[in-house]
Amino acid sequence: MTRPDLIVIGAGPAGMAGATMAAQQGMSVLVLDEQPAPGGQIFRNLGASTAQQRQMLGPDYTAGQMLLDGLAAAPLTLISGAVVWDVDQERTVTYSKDGKAYRVKADYLLLSTGAMERPVPLPGWTLPGVMTAGAAQILMKTSGLLAKDAVLAGSGPLLYLVAVQMLRAGTPPKALVETQTPANYRAALRHAGGALRGWKALAKGARMLRELRRAGVPRYTAARDLAITGDTAANGLRFTARGQVHHLECATVLLHQGVVPSTQITRTLRLDHQWHAGQRCFHPVLSPWGQSSHSQIYVAGDGAAIAGAKAAEHAGQCAAADILRCADRITAAQRDTLAASAKRNLAGEQALRPFLDALYAPPAGILRPPDAVTVCRCEEVSAGDIRAYARLGCKGPSQTKAFGRAGMGPCQGRSCGLTVTEVLTQATGQSPQDTGYFKIRAPLKPVTLGEVAALHSPAPNSQKDKTHDHPQPHRPAHEQDHDPQ
Repeated sequence: MTRPDLIVIGAGPAGMAGATMAAQQGMSVLVLDEQPAPGGQIFRNLGASTAQQRQMLGPDYTAGQMLLDGLAAAPLTLISGAVVWDVDQERTVTYSKDGKAYRVKADYLLLSTGAMERPVPLPGWTLPGVMTAGAAQILMKTSGLLAKDAVLAGSGPLLYLVAVQMLRAGTPPKALVETQTPANYRAALRHAGGALRGWKALAKGARMLRELRRAGVPRYTAARDLAITGDTAANGLRFTARGQVHHLECATVLLHQGVVPSTQITRTLRLDHQWHAGQRCFHPVLSPWGQSSHSQIYVAGDGAAIAGAKAAEHAGQCAAADILRCADRITAAQRDTLAASAKRNLAGEQALRPFLDALYAPPAGILRPPDAVTVCRCEEVSAGDIRAYARLGCKGPSQTKAFGRAGMGPCQGRSCGLTVTEVLTQATGQSPQDTGYFKIRAPLKPVTLGEVAALHSPAPNSQKDKTHDHPQPHRPAHEQDHDPQ
C-alpha cells in the first residue's frame, strides 16, 4: 500500500491544523489519534456534544468546530482509536487499534501529542475522591458527569474555567483554593508588556472570576501547606491562608497546577530536550518552525511548549508549511507567505505566556514535596525515598529505577517524572538540565504479547513482514480496512 508523505500523531488543534494544511497542499497525510474522535483534550467529544454540553462548556469549546470541519474536508486519512506505542528515528510508527497492531512509515512526522496536567503530589493525593481538574472536565465533556460539592485547589487558568463550567452546569464548586501569592503577582508584572498583547485572554479570566464571585463561590488565595484529609477516602482539604488554618469538608478534591508537555514520544526518539525554567518542565529543542533535532521530525502545539489551544493551531500550520518546504514542495519564500498569518498570530499568543508562567508558577512545596508524600504512585516511592537514594549516590531519575523502581509502573513515569527530577535537583545541588529525566522506551502504552508477535509474523499471502502495509491514505477514515502485520 502507498506510503504516506506525512504521519501526524495526535488530532488536537496542532495536529488538525497541520494535517489539513499539508493535505491541502498535496501531501499524502495519515493522522493517528488515540481518542474515539478528533479534537484533542480541548475539543474532546465536540463533534458528538449536545446543545446543553456546548452551552455549559462555552464558546472556547465550540470554536474548535472550524478545525473539525477543515479536517473532515481535507483529502487525508484519519484513524481514530489508534494507540501509538513505538516510534523510531526512521519515522516508523507502530500502533494498535481494536486489538491488532500495525506498522507504517513516512517521510516526515509531525508530533502533536499535546500536554498533560502536572502531577500535584501533596499529602492525601492518592486517596479516592481526588482527581485533577482536567479529569473532571473530561467527564463533563464525554459523559456529562459532574462533581458535586467539590473543592478546586491549585493554580492556573484551567482552575477558573472548570469552576465556571461547573457553575453553569448547576453544580458550583464548594470553594476555590489558590496557591499563587503576592510574590507571583509581582513577578508577573515584569512581563506586563507581553500581557497587554494578550488582553483578551486576561479579560476573559477577569470575567470568569467575576461570575464566580457573583455566584458566591468562596475563594481563598495564597494558600499553602495543602493536605487532603481522610483515611480510606477524601473527606476534606486542610490548608493555611493569610495566617489562618482552614479545613473544608468535601468528598471530592480537584487538583491543578498547570500543564506540561507530553514528551513520551519525543523522549523515545532521543530528540534533544531542554529545561524551561519558567514552566518548570522539559520540552524538545525546536527551530522557530517546529523542526526537532531530527530534520524530518517536527513537534507542534503544547507538546512543544505550553502556549494554549490557539497557539497550538498556529504552530501546527507553521510546522506543516516548513515540512512542505523541507520536502521541496514549496520554496522558503512560498512557505513564508503560506504561514505569514499563522506566524503573526502565534507570536501574539506566545507573548502572554511569560506573564501567565510567573503568575501561576507552582509552589516549591508541590514541586519538591515533604518526605512522607508519595511521588511514584505506581511503585509507592516517597519523596523521602528519593532523597535517600541521592544520599547513596543516585544522580538522575533513571538511576532511581535501580534504587527503588520509581518510574517503572504502568504510567512509565508520567505521573512522577518531573517530581523525581525536582527532588533530585534539590538533593544533589545539580541543575534540572544536568539531573535529566527518565529514559523512555517502547512500548509507550500497554500492549499484548499477541500484538507484538503479530508484527513479526508474515501477513496473509505474504512471505515477509511488509513494513509499509497500512490503510490507504486517501480513503475516508470510516471506510478503512486494517491489515494486521
